[in-house]
Amino acid sequence: MSSDILNKVYDLVIVGGGIAGASAAIYAARAKLSTLVIDKVQNVGTLSVTDKIANYPGLRESVTGLELLTRMQVQAKSFGAIFAQSNILTVDFTKETKEITVTEGIVKAKSVFIAVGAKTPTNMIKGEEAFLGRGVSYCSTYDPAFYHDKLVVIIGDTDKVIEETATLSKFCKEVRLLVPRTLHVEAGLAILEEKRNVVILLEHSIKEIKGTNLLEKIVVLNENHEELEWDIDGLILNVGRMKPETDFLKNSVQRDEEGYIIVDEHLRTNVPGVFAGGDSRHSQIKQPVISAADGAIAALAADGYINRKPQS
Repeated sequence: MSSDILNKVYDLVIVGGGIAGASAAIYAARAKLSTLVIDKVQNVGTLSVTDKIANYPGLRESVTGLELLTRMQVQAKSFGAIFAQSNILTVDFTKETKEITVTEGIVKAKSVFIAVGAKTPTNMIKGEEAFLGRGVSYCSTYDPAFYHDKLVVIIGDTDKVIEETATLSKFCKEVRLLVPRTLHVEAGLAILEEKRNVVILLEHSIKEIKGTNLLEKIVVLNENHEELEWDIDGLILNVGRMKPETDFLKNSVQRDEEGYIIVDEHLRTNVPGVFAGGDSRHSQIKQPVISAADGAIAALAADGYINRKPQS
């Protein structure tokens, strides 16, 4: 990060350069707000390793997550947004001019949008990292149609897993739901038991993920701790996988017990001039278009805050 960046007060500083951050940068820079995007590692995250996205509005062709993200960042830069790479050490939102301490010094801003991603789990399954985005994902809702007529395994024990399994069953040849422990939502099983292509396997877990360039097989431990090897086409891991990377905020804004930032419908936090969206806030739907919408909402709200426009 150059000294020029540290010597300026930006209208909007965006923390996180993913879809939400890039979208906010497009809208903010287009609205003539001086805009800085800070990312600790550029183009790294769940979306950047997503192999195919075919349901993003306006794009008829399939693109990788990285291609979509790169296009948005290039667009934001064309409007004047600046992207910088650095590590954020602390934040101070107690003053009208917000201060973000990075490795090189202090970045100042009139408003801030927190658009950080989520942490990769530390207790990864053998092979999980190698095949993430290449057959392994943490959410099926990016585009379940990619699993048409395929055998997919999903693991988890929550309402979200029940819903995703039901959605997958509309497209897949077979869905195997692995429940590593007692199911928290047993009532939901009745819905799945009616579906002929859904197999529910209690007290099953995954030991290893195998393949060459793409996921090909998994090693499963059944209720008797016997090893089974299955040929599969896709694997959805939904057992306490991703957590928002918001620990650096400490008590500067209100967060829930999982670390998600609490916001209102305008993505405003409890601190005036500080907004949050994307994976940093709790959302039932994980889709690139939702994160992009968050960025647009936050940028417009920041513009309203800076220029004292009336907001409900």
